[in-house]
Amino acid sequence: MSSFEYRGGALHAEDVSLTNLAEKVGTPFYCYSAEMLRKAYTDFAGAFAGLDVTVCYAVKANSNQAVIALFAALGAGADVVSEGELRRALAAGVPADKIVFSGVGKTRDEMDMALRADCGQFNIESEPELAALSEVAASLGKSATIVLRVNPDVDADTHHKISTGRAGDKFGIELDRIREVYAAAAKMPGLNPSGLAVHIGSQLTRLDPFRDAFERIAALVRELRADGLHVDRLDLGGGLGIVYRDEVPPVPTDYAEIVRDVFGDMDVALTFEPGRRLTGEAGILVTRVIYVKESGGRKFAVVDAAMNDLIRPTLYEAWHDIDPVAQPADDAARMPLDIVGPVCETGDVFAVQRDMPPLAAGDLLAVRSAGAYGAVMASTYNSRLLIPETMVNGSQEAVIRPRTDYDTLIGQDVVPGWVTAQ
Repeated sequence: MSSFEYRGGALHAEDVSLTNLAEKVGTPFYCYSAEMLRKAYTDFAGAFAGLDVTVCYAVKANSNQAVIALFAALGAGADVVSEGELRRALAAGVPADKIVFSGVGKTRDEMDMALRADCGQFNIESEPELAALSEVAASLGKSATIVLRVNPDVDADTHHKISTGRAGDKFGIELDRIREVYAAAAKMPGLNPSGLAVHIGSQLTRLDPFRDAFERIAALVRELRADGLHVDRLDLGGGLGIVYRDEVPPVPTDYAEIVRDVFGDMDVALTFEPGRRLTGEAGILVTRVIYVKESGGRKFAVVDAAMNDLIRPTLYEAWHDIDPVAQPADDAARMPLDIVGPVCETGDVFAVQRDMPPLAAGDLLAVRSAGAYGAVMASTYNSRLLIPETMVNGSQEAVIRPRTDYDTLIGQDVVPGWVTAQ
């Protein structure tokens, strides 16, 4: 179910005309559907009814506080990977005890801040990190609840840049080291070892890699308990895929059935960290055609959005469906077209030889499934301004992050006096 549909010949976000919204906020801009965000969350969380489950939204997917707050109002916690994300989650109203601090490179300053904020759980990714957290927690007279992130050596069969559970990936502690490290952690000051974590990657469209990883974790739990160690929680990460092109991602109920099958009788609290699954399809990027040109026998539509606004096509060779905001006629002729941005890089491309109806300067386009890893990965490359984010709720609309201005952008620089001194 999508809330981005044609009505009266024009694409709408719920009950809001994207043409009208573009006139108000200018292009390019992001637009999120509150209806789709809520449905994605309730579908996911509802699949685990009857289990002891906490859903901690993975803030890295889309860190706008309006998005975080919407999920928090539905009962979500947050999965964060930096002090900045932790501060965003707290500011958006997420209770500190429902925040999971993940990430391979937590600094001592970040640990200090998280401990003072009474962060609910630390996911430990290495033995040096374990020692550092012990020292920081002990110095504060705190006890940090920790789980050890296991690298299960499972290939998630996804893009290699977002696969995180293979041997040789930077994430987690090797499976055959966990028992020794867990036992050591139980003796370290300032630490409360409580369980294990696993996350094998993002945009998974098959369930068998999950089952493979989960069964390895379940076996490890039994071994740890046999060693006399306390294990009462598991963090099973996220990774369920969404539709970008023609994928058929698993439904949450089928995913939950594997969880019940593997862990249903283990008496553990479960945490999940969905990100893309909750926000990806709930957002679009709206951009306007600046020029249509021909070169080397190819036709190009140059739009006002660029790789600095949505980097996924450049970084991952990712596909995003792209639709005109003005509904084309059913019998409209289509032609292969490169849709490119204005950034001074050949790689600034949204689509290559995509079959599109005729386009002209001024036409609006909607880039679909842009609600995750879109605005959150944006930059000001080429001194381009960060673009607005908007959210709609029925007929209501709001700018949830305004467009920056050039005075702010340029004013961040400081020119020392000796640069211009003669």
